[in-house]
Amino acid sequence: MVDLRENQTLYQQLSQAVLDYDEVLSEQLCKKVIDAGLDPVSAIKQGLTAGMTKVGEYYKAGRYFIPELLLCSDALYAGLDILKPHLNAQNQSQQAGKIIIGVVEGDIHDIGKNLLKAMFIASGWDVYDLGKDVSCQTFVEQAKAVQPDIVALSALMTTSMMVMPMVIERIRDLNPDIKVMVGGAPMSQDVARKFGADGYAPDIVAGVNEAERLMSSTVQE
Repeated sequence: MVDLRENQTLYQQLSQAVLDYDEVLSEQLCKKVIDAGLDPVSAIKQGLTAGMTKVGEYYKAGRYFIPELLLCSDALYAGLDILKPHLNAQNQSQQAGKIIIGVVEGDIHDIGKNLLKAMFIASGWDVYDLGKDVSCQTFVEQAKAVQPDIVALSALMTTSMMVMPMVIERIRDLNPDIKVMVGGAPMSQDVARKFGADGYAPDIVAGVNEAERLMSSTVQE
């Protein structure tokens, strides 16, 4: 008989391992999940995702900063590397959505993008990371190939953010149903609106919420 209390304790320990940015423990606990024949999806949602959600709360409260977020995301990825090979096709078809993320051309600052990627993965999204200094053409080609629900553009400099309107226009021409969201230090809600973006995220914690809002608006349409 499955001991649900023991399972919950294991998931709580996994969540805490992410919060404590303990990569080794995250790996060990995820191996224990597999060895015990437990559902990897439950471990991801109730363990890794729950931990990363708490990390986001700590960040918003000023208890954690960028260095801690990076370390926590490393612990998240360490666990995911163990669990993901055990997800079946049905599990993978139940993902929250498909998103392309990247830092626009002329900008090599990708810490925020990397953290956003971790938050999306933890929340069950199928993430296609194009990296940094990504050309407009690459965004368009990948959007055509992947057919994502959302394309997320990041920029840290005022000069590089000026590339965004062109990328947004090209994505619109390709497929008007693809939503585009933007973020980064020089961005604001007004600038995002001026650029023609569908959404704007002031920080990485808001990023997933904004993407979910865009998905909901698409369903309603």
